[in-house]
This record gives sequence, structure tokens and C-alpha cells, in this order.
Amino acid sequence: MSIVISVENLGKKYNLIHQQREPYTALRDVITNGFTSFGKKIISPFIPKSKLARYQSPTSEEFWALKDVSFEVKQGDRIGIIGRNGAGKSTLLKILSRITEPTTGSVRIKGRVASLLEVGTGFHPELTGRENIFLNGAILGMGRAEIKKKFDEIVDFAEIEKFLDTPVKRYSSGMYVRLAFAVAAHLEPEILIVDEVLAVGDAQFQKKCLGKMEDVSAKEGRTVLFVSHNMGAVRSLCSRAILLERGGTAMQGSVSSTIDTYLEGVAIINACDFNLAALPRVGSFGSHLRILRLCFNQGMGIWHGKPLEVEMTFDCRADVFDVSFGVGLCNRDGARVVTIDSDALGKRFNLHGGERGVAKFSLEEFQLAPDTYTLDVGARSGDTFGLEYLSPCGQIFVAPSDVTPSSIVLRESVSGGYRPIARWDISCH
Repeated sequence: MSIVISVENLGKKYNLIHQQREPYTALRDVITNGFTSFGKKIISPFIPKSKLARYQSPTSEEFWALKDVSFEVKQGDRIGIIGRNGAGKSTLLKILSRITEPTTGSVRIKGRVASLLEVGTGFHPELTGRENIFLNGAILGMGRAEIKKKFDEIVDFAEIEKFLDTPVKRYSSGMYVRLAFAVAAHLEPEILIVDEVLAVGDAQFQKKCLGKMEDVSAKEGRTVLFVSHNMGAVRSLCSRAILLERGGTAMQGSVSSTIDTYLEGVAIINACDFNLAALPRVGSFGSHLRILRLCFNQGMGIWHGKPLEVEMTFDCRADVFDVSFGVGLCNRDGARVVTIDSDALGKRFNLHGGERGVAKFSLEEFQLAPDTYTLDVGARSGDTFGLEYLSPCGQIFVAPSDVTPSSIVLRESVSGGYRPIARWDISCH
């Protein structure tokens, strides 16, 4: 088969500006800063310009999101792109989608590309679902007759017929994704690029999307590039995988061997005590809250059927309210099997800037089958996605024991796993 994507020595550089900013400013700080600024104006004529510039100018540094990335994709390939947060996956897809230009290297693409990189990509919030279907089709280079031919199929797949003439700004994130994916998959692009957005949809729709992508590739000969932290989805859909690490290509090859290499590299420090301070993270409120450490059973090991205690150390840099904490465990395929969060009991906390605290939770019996699991950790404010999210941030091993566990209260989770009801406590200083 012919090569449709050729990437050679690709690099993308950003200039990061570091400027000191107070996360929270009180009235006394405003008054103090005013006097300080006035004082600097008085003494600045007597300070050498070289020293003055050092204090006035923000510092900058170069950051390579991608460096020396090379690979080829053939027509009809289904390629999984995996790696930790901050590895460069989304930057790579943005370059392939021509959203941003590379700093070094070259990209050659043969065929029409449809991209689904984030919720609502290419949608105008004031337009209805019907109007956005035609808008997206036009962006992809489709004629009106061609779009009308596929219109009913798109609406049926997205399951939004009732809301078709409603402005998409009133859609939920799940409805956004359903419509966006339906448009991208049905308007016959030669290359379909899908980022982690499918994680927003429910389990049934995710399964439907994976089936559609498989049909698009296997039956119609089109190419799919798929980014996901769900290793089960990557394993079931993709024929090859590329592992990115710190902006470079760590491995290319079969799906199984690439995923195994990725999961082997996830473990940090040891199986029960994780230093999270230096890990890349995702959060919708920036640096308001930062999770620094996670410790299971005081670092002494985890056993099936025995008590579980977890301590989560965090640093609160600004006032945040209605905060809930959570820990998730995924099996070897990346499927979530357990979610332990304070929100299961409606337990949320109000935190103040400048505080450091420890969130603790405990279970009388931890009923998880002996095996190795990958670990997610996060915190959110209210019903928003999150203040902080690290996935995956380590591996834990649940050891077998001779204890016969008794019944424990479990609550089914929308994420596909279960939510044990844990006791939560929090202390700050």
C-alpha cells in the first residue's frame, strides 16, 4: 500500500516565559506593591541597567514539545499513539492537522484529513447542530450535495435528532463529541485523526466509535491515527503503535509490545509510594492545586482482602471550593476497574491558598484481584473536569493473601469500574 503520511525529523519548539505572579492578592499586597513600585522609580536611576533588566524582565527558556520524530503511515493503517501526559501526542496531531507549523523537519500528507482533537473542534457555538454539520463538511472540502447525502446517517449515528435545531452551545460535552465524531467519520476523509476526546462519551458510544473507526479502516481503506490512554481501546482497534516519551519516539512496532513497554515505564519509586511533584499533569484551573505525593498503606504493600489506607499530599496555591479527591485503578488493557473518590459520599472540601494538606481515605477490605494495575489520581472543584489530573502516574501490585474477605459495599461507576465507599478525612496547615 502507498504511504499517506511521512514524518521526518519533526520538531516543535516553544518559548516559555517565566514571570513571577502572586496566586492570591490581598488589599495589603496591593498597597505594599504600590509603595515598592514607587520606591523602584526613585532608585532606578542609580542602579546599573544590567542589574535593573534582570529584575524587570521575565525569564524565558526553550521547550521542545517534539524533537527528531520520524515515522511513516501506509494507507489503511490504524496507528495508536500512546505516552504519558506531556509526551507530545497532542502537539504531533496538531502539526499533522495543519493547526500549527513545525519548527524543524517535514511532514508529507497525501489525502484529505479530518481531525477530532478536542470537544467542539470546528463547531461554532451559536449555530445549530444541523448548521454545524454543513459547516464542518465545507471545512473538510465537501460539496453541499455530498453532505446532504450523508446527513441522515450522521444524525442517526450521533443520536441527537431531537436537538438538531438547537445551538450547540447548549449541548453537553457528550453530545458535542457524538456529533463531532459522527461528522468526522462519515464525511469520507482519507485520514481520520482522533485524540482522547472519546473519553468524554459513555461506554456504549465509545464502543460504537471504535467499531466505526475499524470499519472506516478495514472496509473502506482509510487511515486512522488514534490517541488514547485506554490501552484496551488501542489494543482492540490499532494494528501498530507509536510510543512518545519526552517529545521523542521511544518505540514503534506491534501494539502488544509497544503497550507493554509503555506500562513497564510507568512505575515510579516503588509500588506503594509515589512522588508526583515532577510529573506532567492536566487541569482546567492551572496551578490552583497540585498533588505532590501518594502513599498506599504507609509504603508497606497492598493485599487483596486486607485494609487499605491512602494518603494524598497536596499544595493549595489559591482558594478553591467544593473540592473532591479521587484515585482510579486500571487493568493491563487500560480499562478502569476501581474508582475511589470522596464524592461517592458527597464529601467535598473548601481549601485556602497557601495551605499544604493531606487527604486520607481508608477501606476495611480492599477487594481487588491480585495483579498489577496502573494508577490515576486527581482532584476537581464542583462538577468541573478537574483542578488536577495525572494519568497514568504509576503502577501498584495487589498481592494475594490468605484472608477471606467479607462483603463490602460497592457502587457501580459510570466509568465502567466500581466505587468502594471509603472513609475520607483531610487536614491542612
